[in-house]
Amino acid sequence: MDRDHGGRDNALGSLDELCINTIRTLSMDAVQQADSGHPGTPMALAPVVYTLWQRFLRFDPEDPTWPNRDRFVLSNGHASMLLYSILHLTGVMAVDPEGDRLPKPAVTLDDIKRFREIDSKCPGHPEYGVTTGVETTTGPLGQGCANSVGMAVAGRWLAERFNRPAATLFDYAVYTLCGDGDMMEGVASEAASLAGHLKLGNLCWIYDSNHITIEGNTALAFRDDVAARFLSYGWDVTRVSDANDIDRIARAIETFQRTADVPSLIIVESHIGYGAPHKQDTSAAHGEPLGEDEIRLAKRSYGWPEDAKFLVPEGVREHFRQCMGQRGRQLRMRWQTDRIAYRAAHPDLAGQLDSMGRRGLPDGWATDLPTFPTDPKGLASRESSAKVLNAIAPRFPWLIGGAADLAPSTKTRLTFDGAGDLEAGSPGGRNMHFGIREHAMGAILNGLVLCGIRAYGSSFLIFSDYMKPPIRLSALMSLPVIFIFTHDSIGLGQDGPTHQPVEQLLSLRSVPGLITLRPADANEVAEAWRVIIGLKHQPVCLVLSRQALPTIDRARYAPAAGVAKGAYVLADSAESRPEVILIGTGSEVSLCLAAHEQLTREGIAARVVSMPSWELFEQQGQTYRDQVLPPAVTARVSVEEGSVIGWDRYTGSAGAKIGMHTFGSSAPIQDLMTKFGFTPDAVVASAKRQLARTKETTA
Repeated sequence: MDRDHGGRDNALGSLDELCINTIRTLSMDAVQQADSGHPGTPMALAPVVYTLWQRFLRFDPEDPTWPNRDRFVLSNGHASMLLYSILHLTGVMAVDPEGDRLPKPAVTLDDIKRFREIDSKCPGHPEYGVTTGVETTTGPLGQGCANSVGMAVAGRWLAERFNRPAATLFDYAVYTLCGDGDMMEGVASEAASLAGHLKLGNLCWIYDSNHITIEGNTALAFRDDVAARFLSYGWDVTRVSDANDIDRIARAIETFQRTADVPSLIIVESHIGYGAPHKQDTSAAHGEPLGEDEIRLAKRSYGWPEDAKFLVPEGVREHFRQCMGQRGRQLRMRWQTDRIAYRAAHPDLAGQLDSMGRRGLPDGWATDLPTFPTDPKGLASRESSAKVLNAIAPRFPWLIGGAADLAPSTKTRLTFDGAGDLEAGSPGGRNMHFGIREHAMGAILNGLVLCGIRAYGSSFLIFSDYMKPPIRLSALMSLPVIFIFTHDSIGLGQDGPTHQPVEQLLSLRSVPGLITLRPADANEVAEAWRVIIGLKHQPVCLVLSRQALPTIDRARYAPAAGVAKGAYVLADSAESRPEVILIGTGSEVSLCLAAHEQLTREGIAARVVSMPSWELFEQQGQTYRDQVLPPAVTARVSVEEGSVIGWDRYTGSAGAKIGMHTFGSSAPIQDLMTKFGFTPDAVVASAKRQLARTKETTA
């Protein structure tokens, strides 16, 4: 139902108005002092955020990581001063990276004065891990919206798994503040569609409809009937026609709280830069301070001392403590009491919650990890990964995930008894269906992991392009999200160049903090999963093949445990030092082994290095790296069915790089391998040219 709680006749109570104007003036002053930022949205939406936090949000400033707190996501992150102001005024306390409370505020007045300065607790956009109380990093529009869907899914999953008739440990709500830009971004629409399908009654988006973007009025490019769109998604929609009417805002939130079976959208009509009568334009919203004269005019309209800067009047902090703070503390303490009783009644489940809270691992998770016998025909690494995943997941209860409609191809479905599907009527399922929504899938995974769940999502490697923003944000937030990408090369064959990844490995390797793993056979896959599960603060991309890869004879060659170091000597010569080094990843390692055997028969001392992960290799000490790739051996060949850019860091500037310099082609796999030079003969020929070059330079 589309309701209207419109009207402009509400008179703000004096103490309410004082608190709201404190949020506004702190935001204006911080932006002005930084000479950078977005004051308009904080000014316009201060009443909305005040009402939500003061009257409704279940959040204890003394314990801001309390697991059953309501989540507040500022998806329109350019309005960051709105969040920093409320974190300061409510007295939210800081926590350290391990989640332990610190005896200091998360945001001090001095922090606000240093808005957008180097190493500030108040950066330009909210950043998870930098500022306590920031639930997720929001900057690119739409990401916070999609993160919030993951948080809401997590809330329902946690409730289904851990709640018991006499103990409700999880029933939190997720509130997301978003704007016109979020509504234009496809990722928010993807996520909203899925949220409606899943009937996420614990999710509320508050949409600031102010009709302004950087270029001007939204009518330049946006005429959507947002209410109709969300009604079609299966959301409940409520309207508030004046962002200053806190009573009608409150009634709209109450409507959400009574709506348990579908997500809710509250459309709030606001005016950018409210209170700055001469600055009703895009500059107040997007990247320009108001200027001293306009700030004085705004403060005059509020009845504020015009020359006062960063003023927090007496009674404001106390008012927040007496309402929001007292309510949050009582709820949190009641929850802690219930958890003590829960621990006695359900010790195993309580232990799982403890592990989740510290990103720990369940005991015995690797007990059934398989090993694979030598097999010249082998398995596609997507197939061996499926076997490993289904060996781990039964012993890892909070490992859940799915695919963007490709689980039969990516082999990521959990098939053990009881895994089940995560749907509206079964929120505790372990298999999630994201639909053909790769971008939203990545952002939803971030939201799931932010709530303690270990989540994975899968697609084809080529579609990692659709997911780059959330992958980047996973790394920025140091979240151990698992991204599984199959169909990893031109080896997928006749689907052709639109589906054959060339530059995607390079793109993923360029992301700081992201680990990319491309295993060479089934046992490397198992070891890759051992690495993945052990990660606490890094996302990972597991890159797998469609075609079968020979399972390497580990009695003849080195064990796959070397995967943990990113690269290892798989095959070596009988000589004390090799003459030439062949470096491969994934399916190309078997080519290197075949070339090694041929070179060995010809009396050439060759070494094969399997390098599933550049990032893990770079984490090793220089001594180990020099053992694998001796600096004195300059005859080197890299072999990978992807862009050659970057491989010179391992081959040297004069080394040979067998890879892709163009897009692929539609043809059977063997024809492709021959056309693009991925054959043992081509590797051998390249190795010999490298040897000839080194002999010439040393002659």
